[in-house]
Formats: sequence, structure tokens, C-alpha cells
Amino acid sequence: MTNSPYDDLLGLLPARPRLLALGEPTHGDETLLGLRNELVRRLVEQEGYRCVAIESDCVKGLVVDDHVTSGAGDLSAVMAGGFSHGAGAAAGNRELVRWLRAYNRGRPPADRVRFAGFDAPMEMTHAASPRQALTALHAYLAAHVDTGVLPETLDRLLGPDERWTDEQAVFDPSRSIGRSDAANELRLLADDLACLLDVHAPQLVTAGGRDAWERARLYARTATGLLRYHAQMAGAAPGRVNAMMGLRDAMMAANLLALADRGPTLVHAHNRHLQRQRSTVMLGELRVDWWSAGAQVARRLGEAYAFVATAVGTIRHEGVGAPPPDTVEGVLHAMPGDRFLVAGRELDATGLVPRDSPWYGYLPLTPADLTGSDALLYIRDLPPGL
Repeated sequence: MTNSPYDDLLGLLPARPRLLALGEPTHGDETLLGLRNELVRRLVEQEGYRCVAIESDCVKGLVVDDHVTSGAGDLSAVMAGGFSHGAGAAAGNRELVRWLRAYNRGRPPADRVRFAGFDAPMEMTHAASPRQALTALHAYLAAHVDTGVLPETLDRLLGPDERWTDEQAVFDPSRSIGRSDAANELRLLADDLACLLDVHAPQLVTAGGRDAWERARLYARTATGLLRYHAQMAGAAPGRVNAMMGLRDAMMAANLLALADRGPTLVHAHNRHLQRQRSTVMLGELRVDWWSAGAQVARRLGEAYAFVATAVGTIRHEGVGAPPPDTVEGVLHAMPGDRFLVAGRELDATGLVPRDSPWYGYLPLTPADLTGSDALLYIRDLPPGL
């Protein structure tokens, strides 16, 4: 335990990870974002990490990546249009983008730090239309592949975007168009277009470069994933919501694995998306269970995936007081220090119980997180934002 909680981080891990995942128990807190930014600077400057991925729309994230790598776009416009889930309004995210741009200025392309959103284009209440991803994929292929194998237009099948983004469809499957004839045809078409990226990969990479091909693969993953998600939304099976959550995290995992192929990456998202064990949340009276992106990535990468779970003691302005002693946070709260890192395997989970949260926006750790994470970052208190 030192002045910086990250001084001994890599020493706690079993191996140098290609994906180093830092979780958070609540979104948008500036203290947590500041600690993430500190870790970004350390990993970039001292460990050679060259990508930062956060829980935000993967397609919108391309706007941020263009800005930090080449200076494209005004910072305010980039923050407004390059993030989902309201993340563009956070001062910590603005500071991250500003720092990445300053670091990259004047550096050769191979040494620049990339930015990525790795979440699917969806919110809690709705998912995006597949239009943007599908049309971008189609345009890329049309520029390089014999157009005789491509459809002339997608507009007839896509229809108005409002049909896809109906917020009532989450609650009422009959409002979803995800299993309509047009949607079913689009799913087959998207799969065909995605296949062409692999069939013509040597030609495409030679003609347009690796980065453009990887971006097209992102569009393909997004289009096919969104169409699967909309199809599940239109179903009426009892496990419908569980399946939707699982599909979202499967899309996250596919994006993370693609980033891992390019080089060492810091990942920042909610603990529930990054943990190795099965995730559980309560949506009102409904218990939802699914395999997280972290669980899926860890299965593929083994020790090349590392997860640091963040635990919080008090959030008094949200009614979260001192943790009970028989919880993970209670054990950590009894230790000295306001911010420190500890290996979860060094703590004894015997007799510990999950902590109850009086605030819906904060999800505490569970005893399983002691063995499901490689390290725990503990923050004694989250003060109110400025």
C-alpha cells in the first residue's frame, strides 16, 4: 500500500495482460474516472499500452479515435457525439480525450494511443437501428469488391429508424420488428456481407489498409449483433431479458478480443461486465443472470486477461454509509488507507455475505469477487461531484 494505488499493480497479476480490465461499481463518478485516468497515463508512459477502451458505443467511439489520433473534429463536438450513456458529459472523460490527443500529437501512427468504445450501440431502454453499421459496411465493400455480389440498396429492408428504436419494445415484444420478414432478410444479408470481409481479406487489406479492414469488421460485428438482439427482443420466451443481456455482453467480448489482437489495452467498465463469474442484477422484481464479457474473454485469453475490481466504502451523498463488517467492503474498510490495492485471494471469504445497497446506482462486490478478480482497488469514500 503506497501513495499511488497502482505502484504494485502488475506485480499482483499472474502475467502481463493483453487486456487489463479496471471495473467500477457505479458509473459517472469523477473520483473513479480520475483514478482510471491515472492508470491510463501509467500504462501508456511506462508499460507501452496503446489503446484505451471504455463502456461506450463502439461505433460512436470511432469519432473519438479519429480525434485523438489525428485531431479530427472539435473537442466539444467529439464529446457530444462520440460517447453513449451520457459519458460525454463527464469531466473525467473529457480530460482523458484531451490527454490522449496531447500525447499523440507529433507521434508516428504506430506509436499513437487509440481510443475505443467496446459496448454495443444500445441503452437500457432500446437498441439502435442497424442502419449505420450496415450501410458503412456495404459502402466499404462496394468500394473494393465486385458490386455484382452486393445488394444495390438496404433502405427498403431497413425502413424508418423509429421502428427499430421504439422504447416500448423492451417491455412489449409485440412492438419489436426484430422478427419481421424484413429483419430476417437483413440478418441473412448482414451475415453474407460479414463473410465477404474474410473471403476477400487479402485484397481488402492490400487495397485499403489494415485499419480500414478492422473498422469494417467492427461494422460487421455491430450489424449482425444488433440484428440478433432485435430478434431476441421480439421473442416471448421467459428468459428473454437474460438472453438480451447475454447478447449485449457477447458483442462487448467480440470487440475486446479484436482489440486484444492489436495490442495491450486498458479496459474500463462496470464490474458486472468485466467479472469472471456469472453476472446478476435485479431489475425491479426481475432477477437477471448472464455471462459477462469478462467471463467470455477470460475463457479465450486465460492469463492474458486480468480484472481489477473496484470496491467503495461510503457514498454518503447517495445514502451509502459504512459497510457492514461481514461484507467484502467491510473487510477492506477495516484496513488502513483511503485508496489501496490488494490481491483478493489474500482475503478470507469465509462468513462474508453480499452487501445491500440503498442506492440503485451502486452495485457492491460479492464474496465471489475475491477469487473472480486478480486484484481489488478499494476507495474508502466517494465524495459528491463538484
